[in-house]
Amino acid sequence: MNDDLNDFNMSMRKFLKQVGVTSQQAIEEAMRAAGVEKTAGKTFAARVTLTINELDLAHTVDGRISGKAE
Repeated sequence: MNDDLNDFNMSMRKFLKQVGVTSQQAIEEAMRAAGVEKTAGKTFAARVTLTINELDLAHTVDGRISGKAE
């Protein structure tokens, strides 16, 4: 049973790491594509929704992301 818990924790951590890394890359790419004139000093509303259909889970996190200062 302890191995099952370890497998669960490792798979969850791996998934969340992938989500974090790829999301950061996507945000940075979008900011670069938009350009400094559209992003500098501005704050953007952000929303992430995690779904697991088989568990009837929909978890939403709202936040704000600030553009770099000029």
